[in-house]
Amino acid sequence: MKKILVLGATGSIGSSTLGILRNQRDRFVCCGLTANSKKAELEALSKEFSCPSSLTKTDGIDGIKRLLDETKPDIVVNGIAGSAGLLPSMTVLEAGLDLALANKETVVMAGPLMFEAAKKSGSRILPVDSEHSAIFTLTHQCKKENIDKIIITASGGPFRTFPREKLASVTVADALKHPTWDMGVKITIDSATLGNKGLEVIEAVRLFDVKASQVQVVVHPQSVIHSLVRTKDGIVYGQFSEPDMKHPILQALDWPEVKSDFMKPFDLTDTADGKRTLTFEKPRMDDFPMLALAFESAEKGGSYPIVFNAANEIAVQAFIDGKIGFLQIGEMVANVLHGSDWSKIPRDLSDVFEADRLAREMAKKF
Repeated sequence: MKKILVLGATGSIGSSTLGILRNQRDRFVCCGLTANSKKAELEALSKEFSCPSSLTKTDGIDGIKRLLDETKPDIVVNGIAGSAGLLPSMTVLEAGLDLALANKETVVMAGPLMFEAAKKSGSRILPVDSEHSAIFTLTHQCKKENIDKIIITASGGPFRTFPREKLASVTVADALKHPTWDMGVKITIDSATLGNKGLEVIEAVRLFDVKASQVQVVVHPQSVIHSLVRTKDGIVYGQFSEPDMKHPILQALDWPEVKSDFMKPFDLTDTADGKRTLTFEKPRMDDFPMLALAFESAEKGGSYPIVFNAANEIAVQAFIDGKIGFLQIGEMVANVLHGSDWSKIPRDLSDVFEADRLAREMAKKF
């Protein structure tokens, strides 16, 4: 019986994780929960699972530390959105606990520091993003030394077929109509700009220790293939499943074992008409510049990934607040990335947070 602590229990990843725990009570037990501000919802979940909880808006990182000490989990699922997930991730790793990580910003902002902390404490970092979960599995199966290219799939978001002139007038409501996934507000808008795919590119470079040139993004609207790898002999291997985040979460919770579960087995012909069409296309990087800016940040390294993430968070919130248009999200991020020299390599978390602060200030001035 594995003890699971869920950070960000009221968000989309947290909800999917709790859905698993409800269905697999013979294998997993929820030993603790956190949420940022939804106090009533958190209290209801705490009562349902008969476990302690912490409201991070008031308890902060101390509340998470208390839960780690009190519950002694086997693995912690970090479903906190945005840069707020960094300190909780580092706290888990420093405690020597395995981390099922859905918070890609942790790796984007402080990947090298994370890996150092995990190595020192003996923790394992298990990716929960559907794409990185797929790459993680494929890398273990194909062996990293045999892999020539990592291919990350993207749904293309709600504006995949929109001409550029139409993008100038899209609204927040339009951006939140994702064709495949049901996610939180910020990540859904990131998906619309391809900024989320950009963060995943940076995350892949850091998680799998590859060059940016070894990562490719392919638009795959059906979201059935979650990522692929191409080996040195030119053969491509992929991971297929229905677009349900419970799959990668379960993989992380069970790793390195593969067990039967309550999820419906994937069948290529199990559709209403018995047919399934899978399509692939190149991303329109000129019309969706966030992806190109992410590749640039991954290539330059230093503090550029931190700045990309920070400027994007400010830009997305400005779009939500009606202060800028959709196309200005990319303009704002480019302005910050190109407005200063961000080549300094962070030595510790204080350097990370300083670069993050400066980038946010520049973005707000824009």
